[in-house]
Amino acid sequence: MRRFQPIPPVAMRRFPPILAAALGLGCTSAPEALDPLRLHHDAIVVDTHSDTTPRFQDPDWRFDERHETGHQDLPRMREGGLDVQFWSIYLGETPGKGAAIREALERIDAVHELVAANPEDLALATTVAEIREAVGEGRIACLMGVEGGHIIEDSLPALRTYHRLGVRYMTLTHSFHTSWADSSGTNSVPEPVHRGLTDFGKQVVAEMNRLGMMVDVSHVSDETFYHVIEVTSAPVIASHSSARAVADHPRNMTDDMLRALAENGGVVMINFYSGYIDMELVEPIRGMFQTLGPEIAALRKAHADDPLARSRAFGELLAAQEVPRTSMAVLLDHFDHALRVAGPDHVGIGADWDGVVSMPEGMGDVSRLPALTAGLLERGHSPETVRKVLGENLLRVMARVEDVAARSAFVRGVRRGGGGRARDGARAAATRARVLPQ
Repeated sequence: MRRFQPIPPVAMRRFPPILAAALGLGCTSAPEALDPLRLHHDAIVVDTHSDTTPRFQDPDWRFDERHETGHQDLPRMREGGLDVQFWSIYLGETPGKGAAIREALERIDAVHELVAANPEDLALATTVAEIREAVGEGRIACLMGVEGGHIIEDSLPALRTYHRLGVRYMTLTHSFHTSWADSSGTNSVPEPVHRGLTDFGKQVVAEMNRLGMMVDVSHVSDETFYHVIEVTSAPVIASHSSARAVADHPRNMTDDMLRALAENGGVVMINFYSGYIDMELVEPIRGMFQTLGPEIAALRKAHADDPLARSRAFGELLAAQEVPRTSMAVLLDHFDHALRVAGPDHVGIGADWDGVVSMPEGMGDVSRLPALTAGLLERGHSPETVRKVLGENLLRVMARVEDVAARSAFVRGVRRGGGGRARDGARAAATRARVLPQ
């Protein structure tokens, strides 16, 4: 485990006085008051969803510089104690054969180039062992998730290629149906087409299990979720979803879904978006996007062949809007509920950085993540539970997914009379047994 690092003065200045007092910043008479911040920076903090990725393709944007806009950059990630980030490989509906795959490859390449340009601060990780190694070296572990099954263009070879390039989860749908799975939609639930997964959709899940790629059920319809639970041989994740009992939005999970996810061994990563987690803000924010719909469509058409220009135009449009923000209390309500229903082994963080227009008050960017740790402790959750939520739950699920893949490779090798893949699978399982906490 990492040694606790003193919090730099620049980070201390980012906390408001009330939070600073709660965390004991600047207090020397009560060392125990430092526990929330000490726990946060000693734990491995994992976030499974960031849409900052398009900025990596912008030659005028610097990751290693602090920005006054957006949610993430290197200085703020360091201040927030974020150790592991899954960068989203997202793009909307992309017509034209091969167009989605090409755009996805360009975005994946941008992540690789970012890591190569910042070797002292970042490391590309593809396994739990590599994550722990990177964090132990003081580097931020970078992984990727493909957000939307449409991005494989109905091609298992494309799925396998993404995996080879470092993608470690795929969200089966985005806000629209694919040809093999139904979506939950975003602002409204679309009419089902497949009633869950098609036969090819089941093949996709099976192939992800075989590869060791986590199956992500955020954005999928309820029927698709239950089909996934039926057919998967590995735990699944919801990379950025919250609790429907707290905010009745189709992007969130019902209590029955949370319990099924827990029984599967998976983890729900709580989304921070005000428009999903606060019922008082769902309709106002939904109405804002309906009003902006024609402008968004026009921008998408005007920049159809230029993803970078499209991303900049969307950013400028949304930055000009006055979007209401929920409170930290509402965000903590989602964590409380998920922890109560799914249990302390099945909840994590999937904030949706730079993918949404409204974060809770007190959680305006990634530098404020220690406030979450303080809030969870204040609500009575044990340090052990908080450490699990911060990252250990996701690492456990990822390790289990790796094990399922390794055993699958071993069985295939035995059936073929032994061979390299079987030995590799057994070796991988043995390595994880040495590096993972028991």
